[in-house]
Amino acid sequence: MRTGRTFHRVLKWGLLVLIVWAAAAYVLLPIAWTHYEHQPKLADRPMVTRTGQGIPGDPINVGLVGSKADIIRAMYAAGWRPADPVTLRSSIEIIGSVLLDRPDPQAPVSPLYYDGRIEDLAFEKEIGRSADRRDHVRFWQVLEKGEEGRPMWLGSATYDRGVGLSHYTGQVTHHIGPDVDAVRDLLIDDLKAAHMVQATYQVTGVGPTLNGRNGGGDRYYTDGEVWIARLMPNGETNPKPPEVIPPPALVGFKDAVWQGLAGLAGS
Repeated sequence: MRTGRTFHRVLKWGLLVLIVWAAAAYVLLPIAWTHYEHQPKLADRPMVTRTGQGIPGDPINVGLVGSKADIIRAMYAAGWRPADPVTLRSSIEIIGSVLLDRPDPQAPVSPLYYDGRIEDLAFEKEIGRSADRRDHVRFWQVLEKGEEGRPMWLGSATYDRGVGLSHYTGQVTHHIGPDVDAVRDLLIDDLKAAHMVQATYQVTGVGPTLNGRNGGGDRYYTDGEVWIARLMPNGETNPKPPEVIPPPALVGFKDAVWQGLAGLAGS
């Protein structure tokens, strides 16, 4: 009898722990970590791109507030250059850059889609001598007027670590590095260093992800946040450090914990 009571007691506590864990993991924490207080119109937006075949692509991890002219001006000031459109000529040039190990600072990026639209703008920053390695970002305008009364753009920033074949389709593609947050942070830091940013803040992106896969089958990991930079308008520069608007306390705690997990993921 005592053994039976002990078993039922253990079973009861085990079920209770399971219920508490499930409620926290699948209900409470996702709700607590989801925040769009600075751009509420983004709450129902997808936070991942797609390939031309409809395969989920690179995650959305960066955003800019400003006009198209503001973005182009700011990216140039930050040392990023617009990528050429994909044409036969630009494709031949990027192949020559990779094979001959020569620079191609405006090499094209393969198209990705957001809400069924190809990117509106694409920029890149060379690493080394060849176009097989580079940081790059694609942007889509998603709101004509965000909370600041200015256009809102979402983007996907990644690092191209080399050219190869897609794990899913066998097509020639760039393979991305797994730490997509590092490229996002680099881009925001470059814009800050160029004095082109008024303020930065976060909204929720794809959510914490340790083993994501993009449209080429490449692994990525991310804290799941979209860092947004409010750009200086009309060619103005900001002589002061930009305002950093902190996320909610629980999101900040999650980000701090994530730093340790990301270190393990990258090792």
